[in-house]
Amino acid sequence: MRAGLLGKKLGMTQVFTPDGDRIPVTVIQVGPNFVVGKRTPEQDGYSALVLGFGEKPVRLANKPELGQLKKNNLKPVRLVKEFRLPAEEVAKFEIGQALKPSDVFADGIPVDVVGISKGKGYQGVMKLHKMGGGASDTHGTHEFFRHGGSIGCRLTPGRVHKGKRMSSHMGSDQKTVQNLQLFQMRDDDGVVLVRGSVPGATNSFVAVKKAATRDVYKEVGKAEAEVRSKNPLKASKKAAAGKA
Repeated sequence: MRAGLLGKKLGMTQVFTPDGDRIPVTVIQVGPNFVVGKRTPEQDGYSALVLGFGEKPVRLANKPELGQLKKNNLKPVRLVKEFRLPAEEVAKFEIGQALKPSDVFADGIPVDVVGISKGKGYQGVMKLHKMGGGASDTHGTHEFFRHGGSIGCRLTPGRVHKGKRMSSHMGSDQKTVQNLQLFQMRDDDGVVLVRGSVPGATNSFVAVKKAATRDVYKEVGKAEAEVRSKNPLKASKKAAAGKA
């Protein structure tokens, strides 16, 4: 049960820390999210918060959707998703409430981002499964340099094994990238800056959730931050002492 927000991936940019480090980030528009419904254990058997993101024309909404939104004085939304939360957390929100990033997240926490990966069309085994191809591209292979080779198994079992790696469609799958850093929130602009690889193409919809497996973000490959000397001579002497 994790809180989250719906959003749109706007693209990448860079920000600078007070120390002068340049940080690449992905900009995700997450505001405003509207509470369009609630799920309660008494009525639905579970508790969840139903969020909507992005307005859409009335002509694109069907009658059941219009009836539900009209009852709550809301406009049609493009994306609707449930977030499972404890009943006491769901009770804190009101239907029709607009949520800002700071209502759900905090700066620097780890988040999981769910999105649809970029579609790459129908691809062969070398690009899709990283197969190496033929041993020689000069002779003995004729014109089949990038094919998958034989797929048969002779008399036994006389069929192609299930799960055989062959050419097929690549991309356009739902992917979840875990433990990204929520580098910065900007409530006035309704965006969050996420450090790490965010799935999906520009302008695609994503869901940003609190991380499932981590409570504190830790930069990969770095231990505790140490105070760096501004004097390059001292820094070089320290490095030389460490090698010795």
